[in-house]
Amino acid sequence: MLDRLYMKNGTLFIVTNDPSEFPSRPHIISRPVDIGAGLDMTPTDQELQFITPEESQLILGEHAVRVDGLSFIVSDNNQFVNHYYHLWGEIILGAWRIYSSLRSSTRSRHLPFPDRIILPHIAARSWRDPARVNGALLRAAFPSSSLLASDYWGDLIELGQPIVFERALIINREAAHGDPLYQNLYKMIAGTWGVEAPADFWEPIRQSAVENAVGYLPLLDSRGIVVSPDSKKTTLPVVVYVSRQRASSRRLTQNDHYLLVQSLAKLAEEGVCEFQAVEMEGMSLKEQIELVARATIIVGVHGNGLTHQLWMPRSSRSTVVEIFAPGSYTFDYEFLARNMGHRHYAVWNDTLLTYPAGSRHEVCHVCPSIM
Repeated sequence: MLDRLYMKNGTLFIVTNDPSEFPSRPHIISRPVDIGAGLDMTPTDQELQFITPEESQLILGEHAVRVDGLSFIVSDNNQFVNHYYHLWGEIILGAWRIYSSLRSSTRSRHLPFPDRIILPHIAARSWRDPARVNGALLRAAFPSSSLLASDYWGDLIELGQPIVFERALIINREAAHGDPLYQNLYKMIAGTWGVEAPADFWEPIRQSAVENAVGYLPLLDSRGIVVSPDSKKTTLPVVVYVSRQRASSRRLTQNDHYLLVQSLAKLAEEGVCEFQAVEMEGMSLKEQIELVARATIIVGVHGNGLTHQLWMPRSSRSTVVEIFAPGSYTFDYEFLARNMGHRHYAVWNDTLLTYPAGSRHEVCHVCPSIM
């Protein structure tokens, strides 16, 4: 997070008399190339420079075009951005947690949303996911924020004048991988665990996205039970099973799928809960968000549908039950659950794993297909 971040000819400039007060350059930004492509991602003077106030007079001159407000600068290419989990569960969630740490120092109840989200190295529309979730949810969560792609950045470069961003948050995947917590956990968002933020830091985005996508905001009591609006009121927790049976990998056997649905339906018949088994790909976005915004518990095989827990309210009962192939463990949706304040259970056949606050599964294992 930087105040008065400069840019000229595509290069970012931090003006300071003491660069040691800032993270090192590789912990801020990288070259915009694919991770794992064998290319050197180490940032150079083309990406970012530290310069003194005296040097800024020579390099930047006396005048800069001022960009007011808050800018989120996503300094990546589109290798990961066009995926629901990677955009929302890592980039936006992680950025908002870092930004929300300011609430602790300023004692602010609410922080302003970004005025713009800038994708300097991503062409217009190429950041959109195949399921067309990312774009609609960005408009719902941040209705007054502009989303600006590489053509905007190119226009600023073509202008030839220094640009100064009043306040900017630089978001970079490779830089995030430099955090020590990444070494075992292998997730961009791992380092946010070490950042103090209010427990309800995500609530402004959740409420904005749900209300604007659904048309109203379901309210739940401390037990996670819907109490308003009256037309949706219930006396039972809502359990949602997100089925992946149409997916080509990471799905249950048909018999196990049938037994799981049968068992959860039996709990509903006994008056323990309300239960819905759904295939998200067969529902409109409004239906998907409304469903999870009323849910207390989400159950599913490790997969993108569990990203929807971002819109499930936090409560003493809010829970995510994630089914893995025995022995496999990846942190994607546990990270989301911990950030949201949901309890997370991993299921290996008949074994349940859960980790209280302050502890975790120590090693990430690639999750193979569950057939």
